[in-house]
Amino acid sequence: MILRNIPSTGETLPIIGLGTWSTFDVTRPAEHTPLEQVLQAVVQTTKGALIDSSPMYGRAEEVVGNLTQSSKLNEDFFYATKVWTTGKEEGIQQMESSLKKMQRKQMDLMQIHNLTDWKTHLTTLRDWKEQGKIRYLGITHYTDSMHSELEKVIMTEKIDFVQFNYSITSRNAEKRLLAAAADKGVATLINRPLGEGALFTMVRGKALPEWAKDYDIHSWTQFFLKFIASHPAVTCIIPATRKPAHAADNMQAGQGKLPDQTIREKMVTFIESL
Repeated sequence: MILRNIPSTGETLPIIGLGTWSTFDVTRPAEHTPLEQVLQAVVQTTKGALIDSSPMYGRAEEVVGNLTQSSKLNEDFFYATKVWTTGKEEGIQQMESSLKKMQRKQMDLMQIHNLTDWKTHLTTLRDWKEQGKIRYLGITHYTDSMHSELEKVIMTEKIDFVQFNYSITSRNAEKRLLAAAADKGVATLINRPLGEGALFTMVRGKALPEWAKDYDIHSWTQFFLKFIASHPAVTCIIPATRKPAHAADNMQAGQGKLPDQTIREKMVTFIESL
């Protein structure tokens, strides 16, 4: 597994992690088994992968906490979640609830979800980091229109992580945000790397180009994720899935040879030609 540095400390992270939006928001016990197998598939490839959640994601935090604890994988992940409310006390209560649900005494990364009341929460997160309740702090958003706001924050505030959308068909982050994060020493988490499944619709029934195998690409998932992973400013990609086979495929994208800039451009041209 390819590892990337967290610039603020030099600690390394596997370049492929796991998102939980929609996929881990389940209620029926029968739905837990495949999710536990997803976690196993990640751990079988690498230890210390980032798993990202949020109070916005329904029961996802609680499911992550229960499954990692029951399967004895609780020390095998880098845990990230978010604060998604307004007001200092409300934020503290929500973050304490997240720690309890995910069964963590210390959260590896706490992020301000979609920049909601970010100035208020950033003060709290700095206090929590100093107290050892969290190890890293960050900010997030999921739309191109908010990239400029994310950039303003990371240029003016000391932030460890920034999370945003980026994919082979959604490349707005290449204009400024990725470079800004690299310049300021901020780790990047990439959400919506597969376009919430839309990318697979584009390539349905299409064969991979023959040259893809030269870069250890053996599926469309690996094609899309390796495009992102090959950008030097990307720290970690967090595709979400509830299917163990898809999780294993995702993790394979973090291994082997990565495309260079010439091949990245070739990948974009190929997709745009479909």
